[in-house]
Order: sequence, then structure tokens, then C-alpha cells
Amino acid sequence: MAEFVIFTLAAPMGSFGDLAGHERRSSGAWPARSAVLGLVGAALGVRRDDMPGQKAVAGWRVAVSVLSRGTAFRDFHTVQTVPTARIKRPATRRDALEALGSGDNAVITWRDYRSDCAFGVALWGLDGTDEVRGALARPRFTPYLGRKSCPLSAPMAPQVVEAETEIEALAQVTVPPFLKVDHERPLLVASDEPLDGGWQEVRWDEPLDRSSWHFGPRTVYLRRPKDQAVDE
Repeated sequence: MAEFVIFTLAAPMGSFGDLAGHERRSSGAWPARSAVLGLVGAALGVRRDDMPGQKAVAGWRVAVSVLSRGTAFRDFHTVQTVPTARIKRPATRRDALEALGSGDNAVITWRDYRSDCAFGVALWGLDGTDEVRGALARPRFTPYLGRKSCPLSAPMAPQVVEAETEIEALAQVTVPPFLKVDHERPLLVASDEPLDGGWQEVRWDEPLDRSSWHFGPRTVYLRRPKDQAVDE
């Protein structure tokens, strides 16, 4: 038996880091390892420039269960190249567009989100489970689901449990009463450790340097219930 910290992430909107360019900020289907560790670090009060603190948080193993994948949608932002930006703090998007001139170098960028999404999370592999549980119950910095515009819709309800595997631990998460999902049969599980009957992918979500936003590749192990339809 191993000791796990488990908690739930639910929000009306979420956005999860994926490969991103200047004009496109994509969203994955679940919170990446870097997103989970960043949220845990925020709860503990670890700042981005605290390299020893960041390295300590990175020692946790992570598994995520997709309880509700929500609906994908896209927002658009109008940006200008710094330092040529001339339009400062427009009242509305329309005001910004109307004020643009032919030499303002405006670019339309895409931001991808998912609505009404929910996930279970399990952490294990280090000492300090009670400290992490307490921090998630009373976080030092405000938690959000990927972006500051995506606040959580319910407390994270952290617990410390004992289980044989991360799958068993994730089956014990507390789901908000308004969320009609079966937390014991998630749509998908993504883990840092191999899962029986699953497959693997390479993701660029291993945090290397938070201050400069550098991330490295890692292998993530995925599993879906045998009678579950292929994920869209």
C-alpha cells in the first residue's frame, strides 16, 4: 500500500498547456503534469523564482483522471508587437479594433479552452502528504484551472488515502454534488507510471525552469476502460 494525496479540479472553464506558438495557445484534454505541479506549488506558497522549492515539488508523481472533458471552444485576442503597441487598455474589443491603424502590426491570436470540465488528481512518491493536503485545503495563492480567467467551481476536497495503485486512489476522490459523473469509471487516466492495458505518449510538460517557462519531454501512460468508446 502507498500513501496518496487525492483531490478534485472542477471549473466552468479550463485551459491546459500544450504545444504553443505565438499566435496559437492550444489546450490539451486534461491538466498536464506541469499544471498540476504548478497548482500544488501555488497552494504551498512556492514562487516561480524559488528554484529549490520548485525542484522539491517536481519530485511528486502525478496521475489525472478525466471525469468530464467538457466542450472545446476558442477565444480570440488582438495583440500588438511590443514596444510598438499604441492602444493602451481599450474599454472593449471593438474600441481596440476601431483604433488600429495600418502600421500598428496587430495580430489575432487564438486561445483554446474547455467548458464544464472536471478531473481527479493523485500525488504520491514523497513524504509530506499531510502538508500538501493542508495546503490544498487552504492554498497560499489562488488556484485556477490553467489560466487566471478559469477559477475553480468547487473546493478541491483534498484527502490522504492509502491504495495499491493510483487507479484505486483516484476512485476515492470527492466529486462536487452538482457534478453528475462516475468518479470510479473515468473517461481516461493519465499517469507518470505505466498502466496495465494502456498505451503511452510523449508530452512536453516536464517543468525544467519555471522562471523562463522551459519544459521538457516525458512519457505519459494512458488507460481507458475496455468498454469505453475512443476518446474524441
